[in-house]
Amino acid sequence: MSKTAIITGGGSGLGQATAVRLAKEGVNIAVVDVSEKGGNETVEMVKELGPDAIFIKVDVSKAEEVKKYVDQTVEHFGSIDYFFNNAGISGSGKYFLDTDISEIEQIVGINLMGALYGVRYVAEVMLKNGGGSIVNTASSAGVIGQDSVVTYSATKHGIVGLTKSMVAEYAKDGLRVNAIAPGPTETPMVKAFYEANPEMKANATGGIPQRRLGTADEVAELVTFLLTSKAEYINGEVIRIDGGFTNTK
Repeated sequence: MSKTAIITGGGSGLGQATAVRLAKEGVNIAVVDVSEKGGNETVEMVKELGPDAIFIKVDVSKAEEVKKYVDQTVEHFGSIDYFFNNAGISGSGKYFLDTDISEIEQIVGINLMGALYGVRYVAEVMLKNGGGSIVNTASSAGVIGQDSVVTYSATKHGIVGLTKSMVAEYAKDGLRVNAIAPGPTETPMVKAFYEANPEMKANATGGIPQRRLGTADEVAELVTFLLTSKAEYINGEVIRIDGGFTNTK
């Protein structure tokens, strides 16, 4: 029987790359994103590889919309086996005291509350079915402090706490929850951030021992490994994928 995955932020970047990678393993995908264009593009990419896919337009900062994507996935596919809890935004790159309160609220709403709501509703379904696997997207800014991304960093540290604490409560019931901590990666979100803050790209690349940004495909390989049965005894881990970036901090 085919497995089913939900991917938030599935319309581009890490989410889209992971959808394609999981589809190559025969996994059906519920693509969740605020962008209809990107979400539907991912659906077509998945279907071309054979598995079924649906797009669900959602603002993950709203609990009722998160519940909607969970309910629609179960209605269409019958179950949820994997969850890539990935939707997020970076913010403007302003120093914290120059950041508008509205931006702080938006980042927290999408990155942290959206992730909490997702785990809350998805894990409920998984536990009823005997378990499942979740990968949360943290960040290098979730394992070290970084300037210009204070609110983003705070939300990603929160993702680490969510990951570890869910394992403490529910690993005994068949739930696996891990997190990835990507460093600077070639995605549309990161590209837009660096276009607005060009000096930060040079600083970031220079600080990576491998002297390049990561790729979405590299991250997708890690997420696929962590989600699937190949990683059955890995639980509560935060896996850095950053070319050595945080190792030097």
